[in-house]
Amino acid sequence: MADTRGRMTLWGIEVFVAVVKSGAISAAARQLDTSASTVSQQITNLETAIGAHLIDRAARPVEMTPAGALFHRRALSILSEADRARSELSIYDLSKLMRFRLGIIEDFDSDVTPRLLSDMAEQLKSCHFVLETGASYHLAGMLEDRALDVIVAVDLDIAPEWMEIYPLLADPFMIVAPKNLVDPNAGIMDQLNDIPFIRYSSRQMMGRQIEAHLSGLGLKLPHRFELDSYHAIMSMVAAGAGWTITTPLGYSHAKRFMNDVSAMALPFAPMARNISLFARKDALDSLPQDIAARLRPLLQTMIVDPCVAEMPWLKPLLLVRNS
Repeated sequence: MADTRGRMTLWGIEVFVAVVKSGAISAAARQLDTSASTVSQQITNLETAIGAHLIDRAARPVEMTPAGALFHRRALSILSEADRARSELSIYDLSKLMRFRLGIIEDFDSDVTPRLLSDMAEQLKSCHFVLETGASYHLAGMLEDRALDVIVAVDLDIAPEWMEIYPLLADPFMIVAPKNLVDPNAGIMDQLNDIPFIRYSSRQMMGRQIEAHLSGLGLKLPHRFELDSYHAIMSMVAAGAGWTITTPLGYSHAKRFMNDVSAMALPFAPMARNISLFARKDALDSLPQDIAARLRPLLQTMIVDPCVAEMPWLKPLLLVRNS
C-alpha cells in the first residue's frame, strides 16, 4: 500500500481555508459538519505535507503564520480551480452531479423551494440535495465559505466581485393592519396613529431597510414592538395589537392570519426589496443561470399571480425580474 503521509489533499486545503475564515478550529468543524479533532488532524497533515506551520493555534482567534498567509492565497486559487473542474464535469453531464447545496431565504421554503427541488430531481437522478434556509447575510457567508453552491437571497448592500448575480423578483413593501381597521380611501397614516407600529428586527436586512426608508421620509414611529418572525408579527396584527410594514412574500408566508388582516399600498413613497440568485463566479458554469430560469416561472405562477389576483394594486409593483 502506498504511503500517503506527507501528501497534500484538497480536503486539507478546504479545512485550512475554513479555519482561517472562522478563526477557530471548533467553528470550522461546525461549518464543515465534522469534528474538531478531524479539523485539527487535517491541519497537521497539511503542515506536514508543506513542511511549515500554517496557523498559530495558541492565538485567539487563530492566526496565520507568515507561511500560512503565503499559502492561503494559493489555497483560494486551488479551491476555485477545483470548483471550476467540478462544474465542467457536472455541466458536461448534469445527470452525474452528485451533490448540490442550495441556500434559500425562509420566504420561499414552504412553496417555491419544494417545487424547484422536485423539478431538479427529475433531471439530476443521482444528486444528493442539501437545503439551508436562513437570513440573506447568513446564506451569503456560507456561499463565501463554499458551504453552499447557490443561494437565493435579498440583494446585499454590497455585492463582492467574486459573486455572479441573477435577478429574480421585486418584492414591494406594503402595510398590513387589523381587518377593517383602516379605510384605504382616507388618511391611512392618521388612522394608524392610534395603534402601535410592529417593527421587524433591526438584526434583519428587511428591518434595516424599512427603518432607513422611514427615516428618509422623516417618519418617526414610536418603538414598542420589534420582532424577527413573520408569524409572530402577523399574529399580533391579526389580534389587533398593531400594524406593520411587510412585503407580499412576508404576507403570504403567514397565510393562516390572512382572514384577520387587511393589506394596502404604502401611503408614502414606494419601496421594494430585490431578490436574486447568487453563486461564485465561474464555479458552476451555466448552472446558476439555468436555476434562475427555472425559478422565474415558478415565482410568477406561485407568488406573483396569486398575490395580484387578491390585491390588484400590486400588479405594477410585484414583478419577476430578468435583469
